[in-house]
Amino acid sequence: MRALCLITVKPGKVDAVVEILKKKRKVIKEVMIVTGRADISTILNGNIDEINQMVIDLKKIKDIVTTETLIEVEVDLGW
Repeated sequence: MRALCLITVKPGKVDAVVEILKKKRKVIKEVMIVTGRADISTILNGNIDEINQMVIDLKKIKDIVTTETLIEVEVDLGW
């Protein structure tokens, strides 16, 4: 299962948070600094429990303000 996690951080703290995230390689497969409503985007790969635990761990990082997790789903459109 894959998920995309959008992370907003405190001003001036993007680089520090990215360095922390790069050390959490079990579930986080890619870390990107992005533009838009989020500051950082990560691709998570694991089962639902691993993804859930990673998001809980992310919320413990003091410089992270908000997270939004988008979990990939399979949809049969009948094509």
